[in-house]
Amino acid sequence: MDNIVRLAVAGGNRGGAFNDTLKLLQDKVKLTCICDVNADKVREWQDNFPGIKGFTDYDEMLRQGDFDAVFIATPIKLHFSQTIKALEAGKHVLCEVYAADTLQQLSLLVETVERTGKVYMMAENYVYSRENMMIYNMTQQGLFGPITFAEGAYIHDCRPIRFNADGTLTWRGEQIKNERGNTYPTHSLGPVAKWMGITETDTMLRSSTFCSQNASIRNYIRKKFGDGHPALADGFWAYGDVTITTIECASGALIVLRFDGDSYRPHNMTWYQLQGVNGCYLSPRGWGDDPLIWLDGKSSLNDDLTAKDWNKLWDFTDELEHPLWKASLKDAEKFGHGGGDYFILDEFVSSILEERRPFIDVYEAAAWSSIVPVSLESVQRGGIPIDIPQFPRKEICYRRG
Repeated sequence: MDNIVRLAVAGGNRGGAFNDTLKLLQDKVKLTCICDVNADKVREWQDNFPGIKGFTDYDEMLRQGDFDAVFIATPIKLHFSQTIKALEAGKHVLCEVYAADTLQQLSLLVETVERTGKVYMMAENYVYSRENMMIYNMTQQGLFGPITFAEGAYIHDCRPIRFNADGTLTWRGEQIKNERGNTYPTHSLGPVAKWMGITETDTMLRSSTFCSQNASIRNYIRKKFGDGHPALADGFWAYGDVTITTIECASGALIVLRFDGDSYRPHNMTWYQLQGVNGCYLSPRGWGDDPLIWLDGKSSLNDDLTAKDWNKLWDFTDELEHPLWKASLKDAEKFGHGGGDYFILDEFVSSILEERRPFIDVYEAAAWSSIVPVSLESVQRGGIPIDIPQFPRKEICYRRG
């Protein structure tokens, strides 16, 4: 058991996406506890993993459960409080996105990790998709040169999961109905932040956010539940269909984020763009598209030294595939979120066993999550730029026990 991390899962629905990963990684992680407010969901997990202890109360699991680390896959508004409780109880934490709601909470999260020496990793799985990790590998080699612009978007029609069958709001609906800002930025920001070295070699300085009208969500409510639904009342639904966030970085680079959870359109899991002095990348825009790339010295030029034709990203697989994907392709491609569900858990438990910083650490979690409160303030103040707080990186002595 010295080389095994004993894991608890809090949140049986979302946590279930990692069931197969837990079984594949059984040489380094052992599930010992499950917690969910739904007792039937707890029993379902116990049927799937015989011998694990079940809890319907998170605090009780912290007191009585036998585990080293907890994966927090509960509704977003619970993430911060459950994370702090776990860290103070001496547990390592893998937390779903995002990390906390306020700048004060993010500062306390950073301080608590520094003080306890426990591994905290944010489970931003989009960072780990094959394309995104391949681009990360290229940026690490400097192939794009200095970065001037990046774009990330999360476009996912979430309207059906904002409502229960009877028209009442789910936690996802309750969470955002009164918030006007970018309340889910990390799927779009995480990959480009890793490419740009945010918190490492660059920092985000200030940000502006604007929201559209909420026409699409109102149209859905009217079609699904009729004209009398209370969510159609003026002022009930503050959230905009489309949110655009612009970020200025210390390096002079610009980032544009789009969060669109309410428009009629097919789901775009990956919508990214990167522009550097020596190259550019464009992720697929629709079904059947290939990711495209142009790199100086590897792609074609016109006579006037302008870029000529795109290459498919896969043209450079043999040369520039990220080592993680090169080593684990057959395993990772079986799992959800573009392989992210595999790499997230593997990296978390490995960082505990090796007593080292995880790939997405608390400083990155704080920086990326800070866009939520900063965007809310920007929208409230008419879209003016708001300074983004800094969370100075320190060397943390991570301790397994």
